Amino acid sequence: MPVGDLLPEIILLLGAVIIVLFAAFAPHERQTWAAGLALVTLAAAMAFAVAQWGASPRLTFSGVWALDGPAIVAKWLILLSGAIAVLLSPDWMRSDPRHGEYYALCLFALLGMLMMASATDSMELVVGVLLSSTASYPLVAYHRGFPPALEAGMKYFLIGALTNALLVIGVVVLFGLVGDTDYRRLAEALGEADPWALSLATACVVIGLSFKLAAFPGHAWMPDTAQGAPAPIAALLSVAPKVAAAVALARFVTVLPPGQVWPAVVAGIAVVTMTLGNLAALQQSDVRRLLGWSSVSQSGYALMAVVVVGSDARALPALLIFLGSYVLANLTAFAVVTHLRGRTELTDYHGLTRSQPLAVAILIVALLSLVGIPPLIGFFGKFLLFEVTIDAGYTWLAVIAALNTLVSLFYYLRVIAATMFKPARGAVHVLGGWSWVTLLASVGLLLVVSLGVEGGLAMMSALSFAGPSA
Repeated sequence: MPVGDLLPEIILLLGAVIIVLFAAFAPHERQTWAAGLALVTLAAAMAFAVAQWGASPRLTFSGVWALDGPAIVAKWLILLSGAIAVLLSPDWMRSDPRHGEYYALCLFALLGMLMMASATDSMELVVGVLLSSTASYPLVAYHRGFPPALEAGMKYFLIGALTNALLVIGVVVLFGLVGDTDYRRLAEALGEADPWALSLATACVVIGLSFKLAAFPGHAWMPDTAQGAPAPIAALLSVAPKVAAAVALARFVTVLPPGQVWPAVVAGIAVVTMTLGNLAALQQSDVRRLLGWSSVSQSGYALMAVVVVGSDARALPALLIFLGSYVLANLTAFAVVTHLRGRTELTDYHGLTRSQPLAVAILIVALLSLVGIPPLIGFFGKFLLFEVTIDAGYTWLAVIAALNTLVSLFYYLRVIAATMFKPARGAVHVLGGWSWVTLLASVGLLLVVSLGVEGGLAMMSALSFAGPSA
């Protein structure tokens, strides 16, 4: 059992403990130093995660921990999301006299997400989900004097308690059927299991993971969290748990015996999730809440790859590329929201182009990438999703997703039009001057554009060399 296989996770754990001790004894004016400790921890964890790339895929710690491409890429995305959230936080939290433990909670939440992405044992999956959830609850309600934050925290906790209980029930039923929690043992024995009990267990696990994925039926916490949580936490929880849960669900469904109805069930959840998210976003007048419903709809698109993960080897890479494109675009959009420190009612964005041209330009590019407009990175991620879905025989699902993408264009354009064509209705408070927030938003803009162009050029190059067969 090589402990070195867990170095990224061990570093996160040690860093979180050090920050807790520091925050307990540091004076108020030094609390911001905890952000630096968190960044050093995340940088070290990322370095060791990068060092794990290139080794042959394997299972470690008696086969319950995966060290393969999906796990490592998921670690990169999760740690990157955490680093960006930490960088966005000092300016946002400056008025809080004691917030050092805030960064420790971020690291504990990220640790749980890394466990979810690497889990090849159902009990390890449960521990990862519970650790991530428990650390996230207080983060959502961190602004205790802000009623929307308290409401979001309560809703997040109640939905999490219910779905996490269902996840545990599903794992217990699986253990009762097989007598083991290891995915390899489950894959070998579930073919002979009672189909009704297996269906119950599968439904419970899928519903449990839908909570972290912000997919139907465990989605209702996401809009409230996006609106009421501190903006950096809203940014983090809209992307990082989604990456972890999507990879975890993709691993779990490969354990299920072939010929089951689970692909149709997941496809149905994908349709409901993307449709509900987009239709609800059309009704929103708060930009942060709109981004929350947008996050729900993006989960529906991600589930398209999970549907075909057992029938197309390209499904998991397509899922990771899509998630990476979504992480970049959504974090960029929330960086702009963080910069615009004032209220996030749509009326606050009226005429914002005149006073904040750079912020508006970055926001527009991020929103268009979320739609999937070429040549931005979001188009490349969605194109790969649609391709593997159609090739696997789920053309109807790709058509529904395309229609939903068209619907999403309307509410994103509504925000864009408000910034450009509506008369301004007063000043919107922003974080003063050039800060980490402004820099991150600008870097996000460059990545969304440059990676999208690079992906498009690579796709065109591949098509040009794939001429007609003789």
